[in-house]
Amino acid sequence: MSIISLIIKREFIAKVRNKSFVVMTFLSPLLFVAVAVFIGYLSSMKAETKRIAIHDETGLFASDFLKENKKHGEYKYLNLSEVSVNALKDSIVKENFAGLLVIPITNSEKELESKIQFISNNSPSISFIENTQDIISSKITKINFEKAKLDTVAIKKAKATVNIHLAKASGEESLKGLNEIKIFIGGAFGYLIMMFIIIYGNMVMRSVIEEKTNRIIEIIISSVKPFQLMIGKIIGTTLAGILQFMIWAIIGLGLMFAASAFFGVNVGPSARISPEVMESAQHQLSGSMQMYIAEVWNLPIASIIIGFIVYFIGGYFLYSSFYASIGAAVDNQTDSQQFLLPILTPLILSVYIGFFTVVNDPHGTVAVVFSMIPLTSPIVMLMRIPFGVPWWQITISVSLLFATFFLVVWFAAKIYRVGILMYGKKPTWKELYKWLKY
Repeated sequence: MSIISLIIKREFIAKVRNKSFVVMTFLSPLLFVAVAVFIGYLSSMKAETKRIAIHDETGLFASDFLKENKKHGEYKYLNLSEVSVNALKDSIVKENFAGLLVIPITNSEKELESKIQFISNNSPSISFIENTQDIISSKITKINFEKAKLDTVAIKKAKATVNIHLAKASGEESLKGLNEIKIFIGGAFGYLIMMFIIIYGNMVMRSVIEEKTNRIIEIIISSVKPFQLMIGKIIGTTLAGILQFMIWAIIGLGLMFAASAFFGVNVGPSARISPEVMESAQHQLSGSMQMYIAEVWNLPIASIIIGFIVYFIGGYFLYSSFYASIGAAVDNQTDSQQFLLPILTPLILSVYIGFFTVVNDPHGTVAVVFSMIPLTSPIVMLMRIPFGVPWWQITISVSLLFATFFLVVWFAAKIYRVGILMYGKKPTWKELYKWLKY
């Protein structure tokens, strides 16, 4: 058996036998499911209805607000126009009402637009203010139409509602929102890679720092080369991480289904939707849902899965070599903070580029360029693949990624070779550069 395979086996066994690894492997899914069930329970609870007092001196708007009581239960409007404003303000101070809407009498509707007040102890939400403004502006607009002797019924009938149907050049009908579905699929895989890199890259770094601090590293490198040790640590930690992820997925899905079946708790946002509404929506959207499912199956699923595996391996190995070098260069995790930001910056940048650029222009210059750059390609290219990427771009991107990986490993091995035997001194960027020349 080769030396690297022995190191891989040693690292893998050391990780999976660690008590914290075992505990977190089986405890994390329980925590995630408990949080999901708790969120589902909270979302199923009805929010407290907020009472809004209305003092309408014009007598024109109160009835429109009272109609809102039938639409939703979050706010309950009460017409208290006969009560003085000062008395209602006292009620606001005593928190008998969540707010007071004061609509005064003015000389004209134009003047009224800037005279309306909403009084409350706490700032109202933007959606509440916008809804209130819409109700009042719609009423004033209707009054203006009537004063101008315009036929409001005719105007309402004259309003056009345009619904653009999407279609492909082949003649097949397309659907709205497919871009969002594609970016969600690609983003989910890209986010998984980023989290894996951060979690298990740090694990590689901590392992190197621990062995260096305990002086075990001096004994190990007497039998193996630093490059072999670094590669073995990266691969061994990767296998342990993949095993942990698989256990999380199996246990997590099993517990979520069990919680939903045995306790009758809907997990996630669907808990807010009543069964009657869900049944009605299923009948109305069954045709559309079938089309969406068909469109999802028409995505390049094989390319997405293969791309995920390739970029997962390449991206993790590339960044893990950086983490291993940092672990070799420092004596404790506190000293490593100055070197982590340059590593995390490309990952964060790739997520922002993916969600703000790829979704709008997946084949644009920015998206294409950053899907080729090795430090950002594992995430950006995965977000582009669901939109359909030419094979030559994927080939170039993967080639650059693995070529950069081997180049970085070569440089990182130099830092690793010198750094693992350096003690008691906090390294600087200038010293790391010197180590590359040794």
